Amino acid sequence: MKQLLYIITICTFISATIGCKKEYDNPNEPVEEEVYSTVQGITGVIVGIKNRYAVNNLGPATVYQAISASGLTTGELTVLNAGNADLAQLLNGGNNVSPANGVLGSLWITTNIVNSEAQKLINNAEKFTDVSTKNAIKIYGNLYKALAIGTLSMFWEQVPINTGPNAQFSPRKDALQRAIQLLDEASTLLQGTTLPADFIKAVGAEIDVKNTLLALSARYNMMLLNNDQAIAKASAVDLARKSVFFYNLINPNPVFRSGLVSSNVVGIRKDLGLPSSLAPQAGDKRLPFDTTKNAQNGSSFFQGDASPIPIYVPGEMLLIQAEAYARKNDLAKAVEFLNKVLAKKPADDPYLLGADLPPYSGPMTQEAILQEIYKNRQIELYLFGMRLEDSRRFNRPAPGAPGAERTRNFYPYPQQERDGNTNTPQDPTI
Repeated sequence: MKQLLYIITICTFISATIGCKKEYDNPNEPVEEEVYSTVQGITGVIVGIKNRYAVNNLGPATVYQAISASGLTTGELTVLNAGNADLAQLLNGGNNVSPANGVLGSLWITTNIVNSEAQKLINNAEKFTDVSTKNAIKIYGNLYKALAIGTLSMFWEQVPINTGPNAQFSPRKDALQRAIQLLDEASTLLQGTTLPADFIKAVGAEIDVKNTLLALSARYNMMLLNNDQAIAKASAVDLARKSVFFYNLINPNPVFRSGLVSSNVVGIRKDLGLPSSLAPQAGDKRLPFDTTKNAQNGSSFFQGDASPIPIYVPGEMLLIQAEAYARKNDLAKAVEFLNKVLAKKPADDPYLLGADLPPYSGPMTQEAILQEIYKNRQIELYLFGMRLEDSRRFNRPAPGAPGAERTRNFYPYPQQERDGNTNTPQDPTI
């Protein structure tokens, strides 16, 4: 990553806490030293990292760009104005997607900035003598670094595990394994640590750290088809607990404010962009949740400026277990967890997301059950930014195949990275 990006970003991150000083000798070094040497500075950085990942107030956030990219590539979203060329490229896919695509460039830069700043948390934790504070800093650093690596691994074949000038790239399998290691290390630290109350108050309690670490580990293990590990982590998540990104009128929900409200950017699809063979059952109560627009054109988790976006939902954890058991060919156990998702009523879900359907009655074959699990993932996790990853993992029709369900497999590397990093890999063909 270019050093200029870091200088600009660190000033933006800490402005809410101490501000960037106008000094001309070396303005970056004294600011960094002050920030990473105090609890106030560290918690300000954590809030800045969270906002950089989730809020558009510092430029297009990872959450917004990931949902947009995956949604357009897999047909969850449609482009309402063909003049939005970068969005139209993703919808059309194939060789139409340029390395200079603005959506992909923003997703890459923002998420690598999150990775870089999270690593600085990890590196500076040893400055603090209080064990609980030191561990809290490491836990949050690991969480956001893993989230950044895991997110990029959904879209590119290779990603930098560690950022810096001429950063090295790693295959996504290795990157995901590193993300899992970071999450599991943080979970181990958390078991022996009581996070300081003042620390949590400063960074925000809306993210349930314990359950988020487990849920993300389950997600990334499933992406690697580590079935037993995915089951173990998903089964340990407390499904009654929420973990979300909060928004308000000052820092609005980015998908609502930047994507849906104008009726001129992107639009949702009534059929969720699914083929007829995967159409939701009649009476599935998740469908109106996902697609019913309000007066402001919002829907799903993007109803308005203050709508929180979950980091994971209970149904994802249940479907991870269903998928992992199905891939282990334990079909009865797979259907058991699938039925928990199908039977769940909106009132029984912390986000009011429930199908309220009869149990699975299809063929007891691995292929049929995996298809049903895939279908339910696309309904339960509509616009979570994960359909591109799911489409590849479930071997859905690829670009060029009859009935293709995605327009790319992986994205080309952003031009700005190639221009500044000689280690940038060759672009994938599609």
